[in-house]
Amino acid sequence: MNPLAIDVLVIGAGPAGAAAARAAAAKGLAVICVDRCAEVGLPVQCAEFVPMPLLRTVHETDSRVQDVAGMLTVLPSGLQHHSAFPGIMIDRARFDQGLAKLAQAAGAQLETRCQFLAWDGEVARLRRGTGEAFTVRPRLLIGADGPHSLVAEAVGLPHQEVVYTRQYTVPLLRPYADTDIFLSDAFPGGYGWLFPRGPVANLGLGADRHFEDNLKLPLEQLHRQMVARGIIGEAILGRTGGAIPVGGIRRMVHGNVVLAGDAAGLTHPITGAGIPAAVISGEGAGLAAADYLAGDGDALESYAEDMQDQFGPALARAVQRRKSLEAVWRQPAAQEDRVMRSGWIAFDEYYAA
Repeated sequence: MNPLAIDVLVIGAGPAGAAAARAAAAKGLAVICVDRCAEVGLPVQCAEFVPMPLLRTVHETDSRVQDVAGMLTVLPSGLQHHSAFPGIMIDRARFDQGLAKLAQAAGAQLETRCQFLAWDGEVARLRRGTGEAFTVRPRLLIGADGPHSLVAEAVGLPHQEVVYTRQYTVPLLRPYADTDIFLSDAFPGGYGWLFPRGPVANLGLGADRHFEDNLKLPLEQLHRQMVARGIIGEAILGRTGGAIPVGGIRRMVHGNVVLAGDAAGLTHPITGAGIPAAVISGEGAGLAAADYLAGDGDALESYAEDMQDQFGPALARAVQRRKSLEAVWRQPAAQEDRVMRSGWIAFDEYYAA
C-alpha cells in the first residue's frame, strides 16, 4: 500500500504535539497527530503546576483546579524560605485532552493507540493498537513524543539525560495556597514537593539514579513527615512517576524534522517545569511548519533560534547549576543550606554569576 501523503505528521499528543497540530491545522495544512496512549493525557505523569502566563490556555481547556500564591522552600537545616510564586494547579489530563480537542476543532486528525516505529527521511512507519502497520509520507514531521523521543532517536540524537520521579496523590486536610519544595541530599539531583490540588495534593520527588535508585523509601519518609505536620492524610489515593529531561536544549531541526517540548530538551533542568515550553514550542513548530511549506526556507531555523532566545539562557544556567551540585551530592556539603541555595530558583544565589 502506498504511504498516505499529508502535510504534517505530529508524533505525540501532549501539550507540545497538540499545540503544534492546532497551529498547523489552523493555517490550512493537512495534519495528523498520533499518540501511543489509549487516551490523551493518561496516565498523568506530572505535578500539575503551571505559571500564570499559561492562564489563557488553562481557560481554553477548562483545566483549572486552584490558584497558588507562593513557594515555601525547606532547606536541609529545616530553615524555611517563603517567596511569591503565583501559578495555577491544573487537571493535567483535562489540560491535555482540551488541547487535543482544540487541535481537532482546527482541523487536525487525531489518532490514539498509534506507535511511531521508524523514519527513513521521507516516510514514517506507524502501528495501530490493532497491530496494523501503515506508512505516512509527510512533507514535515514534528517530534513531540517526550523525553524518550523515538523521533529524536530516528534522526540520530543520543538519549537524553533524565531524572526519574515518583509521586503520590494524597488527601489534603486543609486549604493550602503554596507549593512546598524540599531540598535534601535524600533527593540527589532533584527535590521533593507538595503541590495542593483542592481536596488533594501531589506529593512527590525526583532524583538522579546515579546517586539514588530507590525513590520509594525517601518518598515514604517524606509522606510520613507531611502526615506528622498535619497537612495531609495517611491514605495514598494514587501513584505515578516518570522521567524528566535535564540535559538542556538539543538541536531542534533535522532536515524536514522538527522537535518540540520535552523531545527538544526544553524542560527546565532544575525545576522540571516543562508545560509552558511545550505549549510555546509546539505552537511555534506548527506555525513554522506552515511558513516552511508555504515556501519560507528559513522558517524552521528561525523557529529554533526563537526557542533558543526564549529558553536558552535559563536552561543553560540550570544545566550549569546541576553540574555544580553533582560534585556535592552524598557529600557533607550537600547538607549545607548555602550550597542548596545556589541550586534553587527561589534564591538570589542561583542567579549569581
